Amino acid sequence: MEEISKQDILFLELRQKLQSGILFIRTDIAGVGTDVKIESREDSILNIQTPERIYQMMVPGVRLVDASCQRIPEITEHGSLIRLCVRFKQPLENTRSVIGQLKVKETYSFLCQSCCCTVLQDRVFKRVLPLPNGNWNALVDDWCCHPDPFANRKLLPRDEDCLLGDTYILLARDSSCELTLTQHAVSIYKDSQEKLSGQRVSVSCRHCCTTLGEEITSEVLKLYITEILVEPSKDVKCDETSHSLVPESNSRRLTRQRYLEQTIASRLVELSSAQSIFRFSIQNPDGKAMILLWLLNTDTLVASFPDAVASFVVDDVHFEASHRCQAVGALKVLYFLCSDNKHKDIIDVWEKDISVHPLLLPQSSCEVLQTLLISSTSRLPPLMRNMNSYQVAYMRM
Repeated sequence: MEEISKQDILFLELRQKLQSGILFIRTDIAGVGTDVKIESREDSILNIQTPERIYQMMVPGVRLVDASCQRIPEITEHGSLIRLCVRFKQPLENTRSVIGQLKVKETYSFLCQSCCCTVLQDRVFKRVLPLPNGNWNALVDDWCCHPDPFANRKLLPRDEDCLLGDTYILLARDSSCELTLTQHAVSIYKDSQEKLSGQRVSVSCRHCCTTLGEEITSEVLKLYITEILVEPSKDVKCDETSHSLVPESNSRRLTRQRYLEQTIASRLVELSSAQSIFRFSIQNPDGKAMILLWLLNTDTLVASFPDAVASFVVDDVHFEASHRCQAVGALKVLYFLCSDNKHKDIIDVWEKDISVHPLLLPQSSCEVLQTLLISSTSRLPPLMRNMNSYQVAYMRM
């Protein structure tokens, strides 16, 4: 019963490209299955009537084709599966990551995502340039007909430059960094051997000690987009009580897990769209693979009700709110955790495949992402948790 307690009681997946969807209702909620009735309202609300109560899913811009409401559910061991035909009235919009938002001649402040303290304030960039990514360094010999003297040199920003990596930005230090950031050396060990192979200088928020990135040189900072917030300075005000910049339009910060999920999902969409990359190796700063991720779908809307909703009674003050949920855009991904030795052969193949794109994240972010993926998988209906040898998860935008 431990597995059932984690599984969502209702789960909806809608695909824009296929104009179709599936609705899964857990056995203890659906009853015999034939007692479930589905109705699509004009205000983009999907009414799902079960033997005991009505659940509402808000699906903006989506209409249910009437004929699909009459389909007989497929009864499985774990619940009822209903296949739906839908019509999307408008294309899904994906949120942009920090990498996709930075522009020249705009003033930005950089905040620690964990405590919202300002670490860099009022930075204006004359140049915002993308860095070569992936395995470009290994391919330099193929580009040049003579030895390239710049092949092994680091590309570093000048003052008023911002260089964009896949999951990080490179900035020049300024005098204010001494007041907001701290540095400490971190030992680097080889993958399979406990042998010291070097050191790197980690950069942390002075207020909360959260690691934000690395010091590339004494003059250059590398900040991970999962660890910082970037705010246009004209839209923020200083909150002296919390020592942070609080946007006037949105004073409620996303939780750590939700922010990381949204940031990484947005970046995966941008990379897949711009470079046709779909397989990723999530690595820590030392280059050790933590997660192998295969991006499957980017045209998906999902909505669900957690197990806790089933315990609410009709006269509960939170009953109405708990039985209504909002569909959100999501990525459907397949993944392996590299700590799982059961699939070592597949993991070895991925690590040698040049088409697999490496994405560097701080160790703590890799661990949070692992937790997010495992949690997403455990909440899915059992028949949807695996595809071939891979585990399935959804990352919300």
